[in-house]
Amino acid sequence: MNTKTTAQTAGDTAAASRRTRLRRAGIPLSAGMMLVTLGVVYGDIGTSPMYTLKAIVSGNGGLATMGEDAVLGALSLIIWTLTLITTVKYVLVAMKADNHNEGGIFALYSLVKRCARWLILPAMIGGAALLADGILTPAVTVTTAIEGLRTIDAVHQVIGDNQRIVIIVTVTILCALFLIQRAGTSTIGRLFGPIMTLWFLYLGAAGLMNVGGNLSVLRALNPLRGLTFLFDGSINAAGVMVLGNVFLCTTGAEALYSDMGHVGKANIYGTWPFVKLCLIFNYLGQGAWILVNQHNQELARIEDLNPFFEMIPANFRVLAVVLSTLAAIIASQALITGSYSIVSEAIRLDLLPHMKINYPSETRGQIYIPLVNSIMWIACIFVVLLFQRSSAMEAAYGLAITVTMLMTTMLLFAYLSHNRKKTAFAVVFACVFGAIELMFFFSSLTKFFHGGWFTVLMATLIFAVMYIWRRGTAIEHTQSVYLPVARYLDQLKALSHDTDFPYTADNLVFLTNDSSHDKLDRDILYSILDKQPKRARAYYFLNIKVTNEPYTHEFIVNDFGTNFVFKVQLRLGFRVNQRVNTYLYQIVADLMQHNNLEPQDHKYSIYRNRGKVGDFRFCLIRKMLSPESDISGFNANVIGAKYFIRRFAGSPARWYGLENSSIIFEYVPLFGRTKRQHRLRRVSGQQEQEQALHAAATSASMEGDDEDIFSADMQAELQESVVEVEHELVGGDTASFKPLRIDDDEIDAAGAGGGLLDETDGERGGTN
Repeated sequence: MNTKTTAQTAGDTAAASRRTRLRRAGIPLSAGMMLVTLGVVYGDIGTSPMYTLKAIVSGNGGLATMGEDAVLGALSLIIWTLTLITTVKYVLVAMKADNHNEGGIFALYSLVKRCARWLILPAMIGGAALLADGILTPAVTVTTAIEGLRTIDAVHQVIGDNQRIVIIVTVTILCALFLIQRAGTSTIGRLFGPIMTLWFLYLGAAGLMNVGGNLSVLRALNPLRGLTFLFDGSINAAGVMVLGNVFLCTTGAEALYSDMGHVGKANIYGTWPFVKLCLIFNYLGQGAWILVNQHNQELARIEDLNPFFEMIPANFRVLAVVLSTLAAIIASQALITGSYSIVSEAIRLDLLPHMKINYPSETRGQIYIPLVNSIMWIACIFVVLLFQRSSAMEAAYGLAITVTMLMTTMLLFAYLSHNRKKTAFAVVFACVFGAIELMFFFSSLTKFFHGGWFTVLMATLIFAVMYIWRRGTAIEHTQSVYLPVARYLDQLKALSHDTDFPYTADNLVFLTNDSSHDKLDRDILYSILDKQPKRARAYYFLNIKVTNEPYTHEFIVNDFGTNFVFKVQLRLGFRVNQRVNTYLYQIVADLMQHNNLEPQDHKYSIYRNRGKVGDFRFCLIRKMLSPESDISGFNANVIGAKYFIRRFAGSPARWYGLENSSIIFEYVPLFGRTKRQHRLRRVSGQQEQEQALHAAATSASMEGDDEDIFSADMQAELQESVVEVEHELVGGDTASFKPLRIDDDEIDAAGAGGGLLDETDGERGGTN
């Protein structure tokens, strides 16, 4: 029996309508959001003129080696890289592949994961590389900007070449930046938006001022100039490897795609033409300045010459440095907000543990993840202290992002060919962009021993965490057994009236990830009936669902035709405080009002009017690996590593406002199967036949589930486990089930469930 009030039914209909409008519209185009977009999205790619040509000039041998053909060729490569990679691939193609208006490599994987199981690997590799790049970006951009202070004579006389002062200022700025993240991207965007608008206007004006003195640089718009420069060793000392430096001009493209959920694709479409035009003008202006000053011996002697600052007249250089410093801070913001989006999507896909996610604004796409913020903060400070100079950081910069772009191309190929049914276009797309990005990747490999090893190391560590979490989940699923609650109602009723056992609580609540209508994880029923039987007047199995709207307050309840067992799904908006104990009082009162639950009268109370709702106790189940578990050495190590990672994800008691509530923590063995001594057993033909039929039914029940290489690898063990335990449990039906989907468009986080708790980890929350 599924009990639901008329108001709730009407509310569900209205909520569904609102969700549909939200999915279709996303964040609409507006002047205010375009300003936020400039402040949030373009920081990384907007600061690329500060170091791209500087790196190319340095890699080619210095200012004196930059003849006309070299300058025009380098500019041509930059312009067409911006056009092909950023404009065509990301703005025109990738942004069409949005998952409910969310972007990024994990959102893209969510769209194509049913195409092939192995696609989870490029998603994990690309996501890990992008997160590693996000750690390096704030350090390199802020350090570069602060080093620009030395181009001001008055400042140089004070700090000289003392890099320690630069490090102190950089660390101070980074600390302030990460501290303000909790305000949310909307607030930060309104603050940073006007600054970035001024910054892009400055880029365009400074570039045009120099282009006016040498209009010949406009010949760089010819792509043949770039190809000639790339393959002619007489004008390009770096050869094809120069692409490793050229690539710096488009490193913010992936962050642009990831930030789509924060600002809406319409606002990116509306602002990108302005941003791109200003960037091209500035690059052309730097090229014009190099052509005019290539024979200037005094400038040639400057170590780490930066055309971006040098092309500005000395009287205006203070403004340039101040603006570049502010823009560098905002560039860091673009990667930080992008990292929040990536991690949020990874949590939804069960690639990372659940973390506390805050929604500081009315728009769900604008999020703040405290744990991610803290980790990036510490890592960025470490990068500054490790490399100390921007030139060393630039060597590490860009290598990881080439990997992400290659992985995105693979996923886009799957999206275009399978989802959009444009196979011919998908093949052309993959060949063109795959070839371009492979060239960028191999040229960037030259940076490995000069600092690129750090980003590779960081990406490898992040990938290892994802691998451990995903494989650990697949291993756990081999023993995830779900039982029909109806078959245990008689025992639950008998226990609730059994005076041999004292009351554990009037209302005993289990938090569960399971969003199905009528089944429960075996471990919950085991906890109630077998492990110190828990007598209560009423049992609640609570699943928390976070909706795509900010202020949803709904619940769905199945009472199984009883007045003592209730499976409840609490549907809360993403901005609603998830203090479940307060909502449970309302749910219990509603059940009493509709005669689904008997009043729980208090015999003793400090209040004159004694309440009708009794006390609550919450049971949080934590699974653990026991020495007797039947698991191989490698898989045991994976599970151990997953549980080690889990400790840092936070406390579910704090997430759900249960700090001051009565809580039972129970530890249960991870596996139902344990190592056993060899025993002789009699096998009948009839028994073998029944087991084979049951295994076939189990396999059929899972055909509709999303699979990847991890879950597929463990499929045989899951079926074996189901067969082995079926006769040990009341009811016998232990087959895996496809979870109830509350929203048709909801992406389930790996396997059964879809609510907030990891199905193999009863104490954890799940996807927001």
